[in-house]
Amino acid sequence: MKFYENKYYHLFNRTNNEEALFRTEENYLYFLKKYRFYLDEYFETIGYCLMPTHFHFLVRVKEIKIEPSEGYPTVSEGLIKINRIIGTFLNSYSQAFNKMWNRHGNLFNQKTNAKNVESEKYLITLLTYIHQNPIRSKLVDKAEDWDYSSYRDYIDFRNGTLPKMEIILENIKKEDLKEFTNRKLISNSGLKE
Repeated sequence: MKFYENKYYHLFNRTNNEEALFRTEENYLYFLKKYRFYLDEYFETIGYCLMPTHFHFLVRVKEIKIEPSEGYPTVSEGLIKINRIIGTFLNSYSQAFNKMWNRHGNLFNQKTNAKNVESEKYLITLLTYIHQNPIRSKLVDKAEDWDYSSYRDYIDFRNGTLPKMEIILENIKKEDLKEFTNRKLISNSGLKE
């Protein structure tokens, strides 16, 4: 996948054979810590949801500030590097998870999906879809009951460190976002711009 500065992307991946990606709260928190460590330099995180067997992130690629000098990567090389960094992030988490749970082998599907989000208007629909994952999976009845998503940050139930919420809140009020998220479940097939 090619990434471009100031563009939005929906990143997602799942485990092989629907194996548990997170077995404890510590696993969820460690995953987010690793995400920040590897990807904060490249992404503004708009929203996320961590599910037992997969994850979703809605991100905007930051401007890559690289001073031109001989032997230093160009901006396009910096953007291409994001694919490798995503792989390094997931590999790092997998190694720690394997060690903790005495398991071996690949944890994730080989390729992380990165879908370009073409319009800012579509961001609200996509963010709602991401936050509704635990409801669709029947893990909770309401989005605010799931600890491992950015939804609680959006509705002021928690003051998290990941979401770049002002991008969404420029276009919709918190109350309207809450009503929209809890009103109608958006199916995967309903994600059309």
